[in-house]
Amino acid sequence: MFEQAVLPVQNEQIFSKVAGAIDVAFSPAKVEGFIRSVKRSGLRIRQYEAVLAHGLLGKETPSLYASLGDSDRGQVREHYLRSLEQVAPDLRQKYLKVYAYY
Repeated sequence: MFEQAVLPVQNEQIFSKVAGAIDVAFSPAKVEGFIRSVKRSGLRIRQYEAVLAHGLLGKETPSLYASLGDSDRGQVREHYLRSLEQVAPDLRQKYLKVYAYY
């Protein structure tokens, strides 16, 4: 059975800020607005770097993310992908084109 290795976070302060921006975007009160902004930008929800570059996770988040090391950036991407999979199924169905893989 595959077991993912646990990597320590190198820059906890910046990692927390970037992860916090993701948590805010996917909070129950803001998630639909966030998904709507992804749709208006013509992006797919799983295109993390593009979502980030468009400033949809906050204006300072792209520069904070860029200052992280490779392992921290990988963990942030995983956190983002886990968060988008936890969105309520009815909301995911409503924005199916944004969630679709094609």
